[in-house]
Amino acid sequence: MLGDDIKKLGFGLMRLPRVEGNEDVIDVEQVKQMVDEFLAAGFTYFDTAWAYAGSEEAMRKALVERYPREKYQIATKNAAWINCKTREDAIAQYTTSLKQSGAGYFDFYLLHNLGDSRTKVFEEFDLWNYFLEEKKKGKIKHLGFSFHSTPEQLEEILIKHPEAEFVQLQINYADWDSHSIQSRRCYEVARKYNKPVVIMEPVKGGNLANPPENVAKVFKAAEPNSSCASWAVRFAADLEGVITVLSGMSSIEQMRDNLSFMKGFTHLTPEQKKVIEAAREELAKLPIIPCTTCNYCAKVCPMNIGISGSFNAFNLYTLYKNKPFAENQINFNVVMAGHKKAGECIKCGKCEQVCPQHIEIRKELVRVAEVFK
Repeated sequence: MLGDDIKKLGFGLMRLPRVEGNEDVIDVEQVKQMVDEFLAAGFTYFDTAWAYAGSEEAMRKALVERYPREKYQIATKNAAWINCKTREDAIAQYTTSLKQSGAGYFDFYLLHNLGDSRTKVFEEFDLWNYFLEEKKKGKIKHLGFSFHSTPEQLEEILIKHPEAEFVQLQINYADWDSHSIQSRRCYEVARKYNKPVVIMEPVKGGNLANPPENVAKVFKAAEPNSSCASWAVRFAADLEGVITVLSGMSSIEQMRDNLSFMKGFTHLTPEQKKVIEAAREELAKLPIIPCTTCNYCAKVCPMNIGISGSFNAFNLYTLYKNKPFAENQINFNVVMAGHKKAGECIKCGKCEQVCPQHIEIRKELVRVAEVFK
């Protein structure tokens, strides 16, 4: 399988450490130390993207300029749906990545964040064929895509593009049976088409490093000396057909924690799997809006309110108390999907007439608007 020679922990370069007192500047010296310890432990996969401000340049300084190119793998991404009006604009992202990273070639190149309206941009600009030509030239070793949408859309893409060698999916124990993320179903679609999987968000943007107290108690009772984050990463790494599990590490301490349990990792024991299931059951007990993301409400809303996306963000805030993370979900809902915010609801009630879960949608949208003003 593709990636059999790659150990199961990947260094995600999206959330790199910042210089103290200046959040806009990446702490390259600390990144160098992290890179050194990562490689010394036998891990080799580095994941960045054109859209991660400063990440490709930091990687060049900390990794590319300090180690032989054959000692590691680099993955980066093309986000053609960001401010690209022409095919040339999208291709410029790729050439910029080559320059910024200094990598010479990319081991894994991804069409970034396919799903919904973003998928068609790559089709309209004929980027699949362009990058296949770059692959023939040796500039790309393996071509795939990252994905944040429904299993049905994932299957459509895999049928249309059998040339995709791998897919990057959001998978973690909290989202495994989630109605909105649908980690399990997306994973099963990828395996159905024999596509190796790169896993992103195993710790759900850091939220599963500090899960709700009742969930943390389950993990601490089973393994007092193991971090909650370790359970999340190991859950993802235990799945079959996985190339690597990306962890967006922001400090040398996080790096060392990940290395401590992933070096030599093979599989979870049956007992450990039961612990994770118990933690998932505890998570399900917490009071959240029971939205199943059927989106019947969206079809009748005259204001195009992002109802299910708003509820998903509110539920994230309820569970993890991480308001910036939840607000990012709101912004994604507005910017990427083109929906209106909860506060623009005119309270017509059409949504409640079609909701299978009988949610008091108007009342819940008021709660959402109060939190995310």
